[in-house]
Amino acid sequence: MYRFLLSPRWVGWLVLVCILAAACVGLGRWQMDRREASLADSARIESNYDAAPVPYDEAQKYFDEYDENAEWLPVTLEGTYDSAEQRIIRNRPLKGRPGYEVLLPLKLDDGTSVAVNRGWLPIGDDKAGRPDSIPAAPEGRVSVVARIKPSEPTLSRGAPEGQLASIDLGAFAEQLDYPLHRGSYALMASEDPGAAVVPESAPRPEVDEGLHLSYGLQWYGFALMMFIGLGYAARQEALNRYYDGIDDDDEDEDDIIAAHPAPSRRRPPRKKRGPTGEEEEDAILDAQGF
Repeated sequence: MYRFLLSPRWVGWLVLVCILAAACVGLGRWQMDRREASLADSARIESNYDAAPVPYDEAQKYFDEYDENAEWLPVTLEGTYDSAEQRIIRNRPLKGRPGYEVLLPLKLDDGTSVAVNRGWLPIGDDKAGRPDSIPAAPEGRVSVVARIKPSEPTLSRGAPEGQLASIDLGAFAEQLDYPLHRGSYALMASEDPGAAVVPESAPRPEVDEGLHLSYGLQWYGFALMMFIGLGYAARQEALNRYYDGIDDDDEDEDDIIAAHPAPSRRRPPRKKRGPTGEEEEDAILDAQGF
């Protein structure tokens, strides 16, 4: 009843369904991988964000080379801001508002420096492309508690003098005449002594795994439905063939009969029946004239 599934047409349908199902499974696994990454990010935030600040001596390696397990970890830094090398980071929206971020090198006692992101400023009304005012950083020695964040990639777009397109620590380091840690920068949480006016602090990151699990299960469901649909189509084809009387086995039998017709059967000729006794007696009497 299902021998038609071996035909080239149905084999082609099976191959196509397998390819599409494999693509759906791949997309499902991609969504699951993204979910795992979101869960890992959430775990780092829960573990590191509210942790006790780590001394710079213990966290120095994270600024030399970024470690994703240390993201959001608070670190205590002590040194002096180099306000002459202050930079404005362009295109930094916050809560749907366009704006900038303020980046300064903090010179440390070991002769190196760490880039400190002091916070966010709105776009200016007085002059396009710049904030109206930039709060001054504290002068002299300062103690900063800041969270570790990775250096950002280089962008193709440029930036006016005194600004950067992104927090690309490699590009920033090339503009300084003293060493700058290039692995990570510091997102300021507090500073002591504090300035009278400070940029707006970055909000706490949200802990949300997103809809990746739902999307992944949907892709897996699509893959399964393709095989179910193919099976349903095959069942309907088989039923149509059965009710139309074109079952493959019947077709084979018809072909055999057509190729080898059965010999015709003729009845043998009947033997002629002889006269009965009464008929013979009547014939004798007729001959004698009775």
